[in-house]
Amino acid sequence: MTTSTRLDSVTGRLILRSAAIGATTLAASGVGFLAGAAAFARAVLTPDRERPDDVSILAVGDGEVTLGATPDTVIPGRYGLWLDGGRGHVRLGEIVAADDNARSVTREVLGVDRGELEVGPARWNSYYYGDPPDRSLSVPTELVNYPSELGLMPAWVVPPASGASGERWAVLVHGRGARREETIRAIPTLRASGWTCLTPSYRNDVGVPRGPDGRYSLGLAEWRDIESAIRYAVGRGAQEILLVGWSMGGAIVLQALDRSELAPLVSRVVLDAPVLDWGDVLAYHARVHRVPAPLGSLSRTMMGRQWGKRLVGIHDVLDVAQTDWVSRCDELSRPMLILHSVDDDFVPVGPSQRLAAARPEIVTLEEWQVARHCKEWNTDAPRWEAAVRRFVS
Repeated sequence: MTTSTRLDSVTGRLILRSAAIGATTLAASGVGFLAGAAAFARAVLTPDRERPDDVSILAVGDGEVTLGATPDTVIPGRYGLWLDGGRGHVRLGEIVAADDNARSVTREVLGVDRGELEVGPARWNSYYYGDPPDRSLSVPTELVNYPSELGLMPAWVVPPASGASGERWAVLVHGRGARREETIRAIPTLRASGWTCLTPSYRNDVGVPRGPDGRYSLGLAEWRDIESAIRYAVGRGAQEILLVGWSMGGAIVLQALDRSELAPLVSRVVLDAPVLDWGDVLAYHARVHRVPAPLGSLSRTMMGRQWGKRLVGIHDVLDVAQTDWVSRCDELSRPMLILHSVDDDFVPVGPSQRLAAARPEIVTLEEWQVARHCKEWNTDAPRWEAAVRRFVS
């Protein structure tokens, strides 16, 4: 889950609706309770196709913009705004003023990439960058398609800085509901350290082939697309692979590391706010959205049982226990860097802390404060880049 991202308004409404169903039918009927659990599971597994505006632009000044206060807009750091339904984009810097009633906040405008910045609705962009790497970073970028079991998947390839051999490839995997732009923040550091950067799409992304059921598989199927991306890199000369994953991208990366025949090529792993235990994440969101605990537990059971597949609307059962890397920590062997905020509002930091404590010889945990989900780079880019540089060089 991003994923990008906190629960967006669409998914949030679905989960709240499932919670209401469960709460009102718990005592009424077993059938109603089952329906509530299925609704919760479907909300988690259904891709978010709608991306509504979530920020109000209140005023535009010389080199600054005033926004309505939200949990995102009041956090320090660098972010972006999508304008005009995504056709425009603006990059924002630090907070320069906030009103005494905490109703608005004024931030620096670092650049208008496209469109016109004006009063009205907009959508928050935690990636900071809003275009492919060639336009966002002014670096050479190939737009390629790699073959997967579902068909061709689009990807970006950014070569390393001059002098590198091109034998070391980093595969950058975005999170649930996110876009490939989520990964661009890592590219300057990686290419400067000698890595070719490959940013693939995977099943159920917007505009790419869907999986058999059109739903997310918590990494338990998506890993096959990442294996195909690694195979593409090998076909272009890769001899060493670095896997980098954000949020659910972390869950996907770890499944690829566990299941892929190409895993021996992977030398190390970088994870940003990763899902290391979907059971923990789902239980957390059930509590946050006041879903009755028995209903949340039943929803996880339904995902993993043949009898529950049809009710949940999935093609294959999803064994959530296979995503618990704290319990499976003895199976891990690659050096791993985890960057995770204790204030993450979507994927709790607890499993990252427990994994680092269980396997300190291979896991390095960099803990952040203040940053919301997958926004560690945004709040302290120099620290994020230095930590990654040390680990991958």
